[in-house]
Amino acid sequence: VSTQSTEAVVSTQSTGVSSTWHDYQVDQVIEDLIHHVLQVHDKPATEEELNMIPGSVFEFPNGYSHLFGAERFKVPEPLFDPLGTNLRILGGDMLAAQHVLSSSISMCDIDVRPGLWSNIVLAGGTTLLTGFSERLTTECHAKMTSSTKVKVVTGGNTTDRIFSAWVGASILASLGTFQELWISKQEYEEEGKLIVDKKCP
Repeated sequence: VSTQSTEAVVSTQSTGVSSTWHDYQVDQVIEDLIHHVLQVHDKPATEEELNMIPGSVFEFPNGYSHLFGAERFKVPEPLFDPLGTNLRILGGDMLAAQHVLSSSISMCDIDVRPGLWSNIVLAGGTTLLTGFSERLTTECHAKMTSSTKVKVVTGGNTTDRIFSAWVGASILASLGTFQELWISKQEYEEEGKLIVDKKCP
């Protein structure tokens, strides 16, 4: 269901409200739909395989119900198989989640890589999609040797997962040692982007 369709459904109950409130309600319906309908398949699947899986019914605020079938798997699939879905973001190729993870770990010291592979912590609202952690685990195992231990940690409640990145950033920003790396507006205006390399080598 497109954003326009969702807006049409919501608009039947939002007559007389401000455009800001209307947009907020549309966003809430979309988030609710994503949370309850979208699902990550455990592996790349064909259209025929997806059509064999029972659909999921979602009821909109006005009482209209829609049965979502294969499309509920297709929407999140580019997260793990962007090439297979021919998805291009802002003119560039999108990297799969497992590739971003693998590249990040490979740039770290070789001695700490095993520890990183066994402590993959999920954070952010997208990771709350049903089946996300299982698919990521499967894809990571496929990229690594059998001797490498891969463990995806999904601890904490929903709220913790959504805001964990912000919480972690606030803790980091409160550290005295990190404040030494801050770049003021005046510093940036005086030295430009070179100040970044100077203060954060």
